Amino acid sequence: MASFISRGERFEEVGSTNDVVRAWLADGTPEVCMAMADRQTAGRGRDGRTWVAPPGAALLLSLGFRPVWMSPPEMWQLAAITSLAMAEAAETEAGLAGGTINLKWPNDLVIAGADGRLRKVGGVLGETEGLGTKDPRVVVGIGVNVDWAAADFPPELAPAMTSLREVSGRAVDRGALFERFVDRLEGRLKSLRAGRFDRIGWTVRQATTGRPIRLETATGIEDAIATGVDVVSGALIVSGPGGAGPERRVLAGEVLHVRLAGADDTAARRLSA
Repeated sequence: MASFISRGERFEEVGSTNDVVRAWLADGTPEVCMAMADRQTAGRGRDGRTWVAPPGAALLLSLGFRPVWMSPPEMWQLAAITSLAMAEAAETEAGLAGGTINLKWPNDLVIAGADGRLRKVGGVLGETEGLGTKDPRVVVGIGVNVDWAAADFPPELAPAMTSLREVSGRAVDRGALFERFVDRLEGRLKSLRAGRFDRIGWTVRQATTGRPIRLETATGIEDAIATGVDVVSGALIVSGPGGAGPERRVLAGEVLHVRLAGADDTAARRLSA
């Protein structure tokens, strides 16, 4: 285990690795603590959606931070560097070209298929407690579909998902992927603690930029164009349909769903933000 991990445990089965790490932080465990599981029985995504994966088919882990060294508006960057570290590690371990894995704002890792459609290969869930206090706690959970054959994908989700095995055409070792991920994360975390966030890397991997999208918020549904991301707040920058109207910023906490135009609606709602 890397030296920057204060506590790390692997479980055959847990309810949710996020819940395990949250309990550790509540008990006083210093950062960075990490729980990994072969299977989760209560894994979840944003807005209460479930995370489904057969035992051994996905890399499932959660990281716990006590970021007293960050201001509350910056803490979204912990999930961002986790996503970037995993994208880089997965490309290397699966033998994929750099830039193959992109980020669908706000929390998905995606890969473009032969038909040009984006398919989800992983997801990230960030949860916070105590922001603005002397004991801020951030839990970042990430799940990546690794050695999962397309024939075994849930039928209702198959149109919108993929795995490293399917994209690379070969088996991908979860243990080796984990080691590469931890190595990449350590470097990115050191930079972040020194006040350096990889704005360029986070921006260029955004798959949503330039695409027509449908935003679902608590106040309704609207069509828009995603024109970029804000590297200060982590917000999505959007304009009206066809690029009409002024640009505005949408924070992840304001959004229930973000769907790309033309995506399969049922699968996208199950798998997307």
